[in-house]
Amino acid sequence: MVRPLGVVTRGTTNPNRLRRVDNWIAATCGDALRAAADPLVVDLGYGATPVTAVELRARLAAAVRADVRVVGLEIDPVRVAAAQPAADPPGLTFARGGFELAGLRPALVRAFNVLRQYDEGEVADAWRTVTGRLAPGGLLVEGTCDELGRLGAWVLLDASGPRTLTLAAKLTTLASPAQLAERLPKALIHRNVPGEPVHDLIQALESAWQSTAGYAPFGPRDRWTRTVAAVKAAGWPVLDRPTRWRRGEVTLPWPTIAPT
Repeated sequence: MVRPLGVVTRGTTNPNRLRRVDNWIAATCGDALRAAADPLVVDLGYGATPVTAVELRARLAAAVRADVRVVGLEIDPVRVAAAQPAADPPGLTFARGGFELAGLRPALVRAFNVLRQYDEGEVADAWRTVTGRLAPGGLLVEGTCDELGRLGAWVLLDASGPRTLTLAAKLTTLASPAQLAERLPKALIHRNVPGEPVHDLIQALESAWQSTAGYAPFGPRDRWTRTVAAVKAAGWPVLDRPTRWRRGEVTLPWPTIAPT
């Protein structure tokens, strides 16, 4: 048995908490999973209950490929034992493991609300440890969301390092883009200060949101779409398309918002 790397986290979770990132993974990383020789996905640090691992497997099986295999990894052996009854669907198992991925070589890893409980200085090593154990062409999606999954932010990484940052919100409950700052990944959460690119991004979104207040009667989806369009017109290199904006998302290249 490979010794698990990491520490036991609080483990709090809720059903549907990770639906936004799961749907984004299916849309954005789906081609990589379809091309993988082994469609193995790891849910790293699934928490006190296995519900998000169960949901991840169901969503990817429905939207990407039916033979996807999901392994939920937790350092706490009590959580692993408690999750075993949920391993009924084909392609879903649970095991003890941490950043070393229990010796697995997955095509994709989802690690959510894990590194938020670590120090900022530990993030880069954790990223390198996980990405160094991916299958060729493998991807890591690492991020944070609130307890109900209404606000989230995540980084997409491969073996070369971080590639993009995505911010996502449930638009019907979004009062302001500034709320997204509370859910930035650990690598960025302490960087929302003047002089840092991610602070400039949040300010640009907030300014555009205020400037589009006149479109609020048309609904929050219309207002958010116009907000992202305004940010893009101002020079921010938004990567995704309006179909993703309408879902409450915006994705930018990592170098644009990387810490100084």
